[in-house]
Amino acid sequence: MANLWYTISNVFNTVSPSDALDIAIIAYLIYQGIKLVRETRAMQLVKGIAILLLMSLLASELKLRTLDFLITNLLNTGLVVMVVVFQPELRRALEQVGRTNIGKLNMFSSSDNIQEQREAWRHFINSLVEEAASLSRRKIGALVVIEQKTRLGEIIKTGTIIDSGPSPELIGNIFFPNSPLHDGAMIVREGRLHAAGCFLPLSENSEISRELGTRHRAALGVSEMSDALVVVVSEETGYITICNNGKLTRGISTEQLREVLTNTLLPELPDASEKKFDRWRGRKNHEA
Repeated sequence: MANLWYTISNVFNTVSPSDALDIAIIAYLIYQGIKLVRETRAMQLVKGIAILLLMSLLASELKLRTLDFLITNLLNTGLVVMVVVFQPELRRALEQVGRTNIGKLNMFSSSDNIQEQREAWRHFINSLVEEAASLSRRKIGALVVIEQKTRLGEIIKTGTIIDSGPSPELIGNIFFPNSPLHDGAMIVREGRLHAAGCFLPLSENSEISRELGTRHRAALGVSEMSDALVVVVSEETGYITICNNGKLTRGISTEQLREVLTNTLLPELPDASEKKFDRWRGRKNHEA
């Protein structure tokens, strides 16, 4: 036991502050990698890779040369395979890294511009909440994608540019059944109705409930590839749903919708009581 403590003390004595920082950074990166994988379908692929490593170890110990040769060569090309297979997850991870808080500093924005942006968002929030309530009562489907830091230019190109100020009447006309632009998503940029009739990528998440239709799958798809906030009105049930970061919150009221939009789209208001979207979701789940 004395030798064990002596060995441990020697190890700690040889660790410099830079070594400790290095270990902390690597541990944090590994933690974030595991967290990212656990929230996606990539978890099953990681399990498959772990099985291959175990088989390689057994093949080496049992002298199974052919199997060992095949697995070894497969693992040698594993980096390229992982880049191809994990492409959606890697892209999402890099996009999340790019979503830093630096953009919120507004170092080169005047207070007048910030106030104008806030007023534009307030006007949009009022218009969307009012019309969402109407669409919900009439069970008319709607899909509204609110662009934030991640630009959605590729998606906007699939629709029609309208570039109009928001109003309940315009939103209602766009999603009215059989109107030219009702069968698609509306893209909102900087508080303005930027485009309509846009096609969104569908989520490939196999755990999505079968009760959810194409609108909800599209909402999940665009929220998985960007930081957009998506509002969905179901034409089957009239339920209002919000989607952010690949997570759905169904059956919210118009007051809850207003709260989420305000706290997400107006994060720089001086009111200290405002909270982020994730904090609101956590409180709602706790109350449920």
